[in-house]
Amino acid sequence: MFIRNKLVSALSIAGIALFGAQAAQAQVIKIDGSSTVYPITEAVAEEFQKAKKNAIKVTVGISGTGGGFKKFCRDETDISNASRPITAKEMEDCKAAGVQYIEMPVAFDALTVVINPKNSFLKQITVAELKTMWEPAAQGKITKWNQVNPAWPDAPIKLFGAGADSGTFEYFTEATVGKAKSSRGDYTASEDDNVLVQGVARDVNAIGYFGYAYYAENKARLKALPIVNPKTNVAVEPAEESVIKATYQPLSRPIFIYVKAKSLDKPEVKEFIEFYMKNAAKLTKEVKYVPLPSAAYTGNIEHVAKKKFGSVFGGKNEIGITIEELMKREAKM
Repeated sequence: MFIRNKLVSALSIAGIALFGAQAAQAQVIKIDGSSTVYPITEAVAEEFQKAKKNAIKVTVGISGTGGGFKKFCRDETDISNASRPITAKEMEDCKAAGVQYIEMPVAFDALTVVINPKNSFLKQITVAELKTMWEPAAQGKITKWNQVNPAWPDAPIKLFGAGADSGTFEYFTEATVGKAKSSRGDYTASEDDNVLVQGVARDVNAIGYFGYAYYAENKARLKALPIVNPKTNVAVEPAEESVIKATYQPLSRPIFIYVKAKSLDKPEVKEFIEFYMKNAAKLTKEVKYVPLPSAAYTGNIEHVAKKKFGSVFGGKNEIGITIEELMKREAKM
């Protein structure tokens, strides 16, 4: 009898432990995707975990927008960070896997082209010059600055840019070369923007691109290049004001999170999304991105309540969309 009671007791303890482990596992929110959106989502995750006294764990990975959507459509994550809208192919993959989602714009980013602070000859750059530098035809051929512009020195160009799984890579190539993912391959590529920051900061002949937040964190080590707006022919610096006024073109863009419909059935995920939208404007500004109008964040919560699944972009990226246009697009959902 004593042995039987001990066995029952042991089984009960094991059952409680198993239940506890399952409960702990159920309280993990999994997020992956864009390194550009990472600073916002990570800031939200930190504040949320503090508010919940770490009763809920939020993991935030950086596998790039494309890598994040692969995991998302394989049902491996609850939320996907994205620095561009979901593509038609990704929409098909999610549909085939039975994954429904809600698209939530969370901020605007000034995709920033940076050089080493010791570069004394480059004051601004045109989209045409960026194309000459980055297009596929440049591979192995455009290796010196004076090949891009004769006024520039006979010195090697060291290129640093986003990896192929990055939404920033897709947006930058479409905005500068004219076709998404159309790029030379002989450059230092990484999904981790901190790697690119270090590369440009160490080499006087370097040039690279990434989200504004990574530049803002490293202003002492980098110099942002004003981009000549193709419509006005005026060189404009990346900044909150130029993004709001839509003068920083064509490298100003909305950035997103995508939330899985099935994950919203979990109370902790729904609570996290509500916390995200309530604090997005403040935390977006803190990490140096441009917040959206408050109506955008309340609209995202309304879309959850009304189960407005899918994307308003129809599987296509759009270059040069403004905050005002995005808000109108949201109203038409």
